[in-house]
Amino acid sequence: MPKLGDLPRGAVGGASTIIVVLLLIISGNSSALVNGLVFGSFYGLVALGLVLIYKSSGVFNFAQGEFGTVAVYTLWILLERGVPYLLAILAGIVAAIAFGLLTERLVIRPLFDAPRVILLVATAGVALLAIGLEFWIGGALLRQVRPISGELGRISPFGVNVSDQQLILIAALLILGGILAYFFNRTNLGLAIIGASQEPTATELVGISVKRLSSFTWVLAALLGAVAGILSVPIGGSFGPGYLTVGSSGALIPGFTAAVLGGMTSMPGAFVGGAIVGVAESFALRQSALAFIPGPDKVMIFLILLLVLALRPQGLLGKSA
Repeated sequence: MPKLGDLPRGAVGGASTIIVVLLLIISGNSSALVNGLVFGSFYGLVALGLVLIYKSSGVFNFAQGEFGTVAVYTLWILLERGVPYLLAILAGIVAAIAFGLLTERLVIRPLFDAPRVILLVATAGVALLAIGLEFWIGGALLRQVRPISGELGRISPFGVNVSDQQLILIAALLILGGILAYFFNRTNLGLAIIGASQEPTATELVGISVKRLSSFTWVLAALLGAVAGILSVPIGGSFGPGYLTVGSSGALIPGFTAAVLGGMTSMPGAFVGGAIVGVAESFALRQSALAFIPGPDKVMIFLILLLVLALRPQGLLGKSA
């Protein structure tokens, strides 16, 4: 009998998703399914950014959440000053991209040839520095950002109202995921990034600058973090320093779990992992039998992470080592 780790990637991912959906519907937890998919889209966007950096350089980026937090702070500051929403969003994305580019140029590039664990610690240092600056500039106050659209019940699957803001978040994940999948599989630049991650010396020998590809990758990751933060903050209700890392959303660990669950090198896996983590978290919060556990949603996330690492460390759609 084949082991779980030996089964085809697509079969494992598809079967897992279908089983989770059917169990929730049959057990009468369809509301957990809907709400979980919304938050799963948020986690999926964070996971996409993590997978992008890991896929291209083999580094887990602890600063991914702070790319989004910088964008959220920029958005809030401009909205408070009466700047139109669309312009404030664009400015937030630009601020996150600038932060991502500075991180790559000032921190990652000088350590380009260092062991991966040094780069991992360096990204954690960037995140801590950003959080410290957010406390220093804005204090520890919680703030709010209004949604793009105030419609709270555009559609109602299984009797659960889904707002326009939530629909935009889901659409953003699907669109950006599709664009990235096409980019890495069908474009010369995307294939060059994959080639540089696997054979950097050979990539340099054919005239492609690995360092320039690194800058481009970090810009893309920062853009994904910005979109995740900007579109999720009106849904979450409030934000503060370290919003996406350790703040009210705390999306970095769920996003990491989603990336590991889907496969750290798999873009489609970020979709599947985000959906499963979001639904599992929502399910845990709605179970009265788990009320005695402090933070049952967080416990569920760590349980999923431990099970994946123990049973299928390459993830549902990842490749075996």
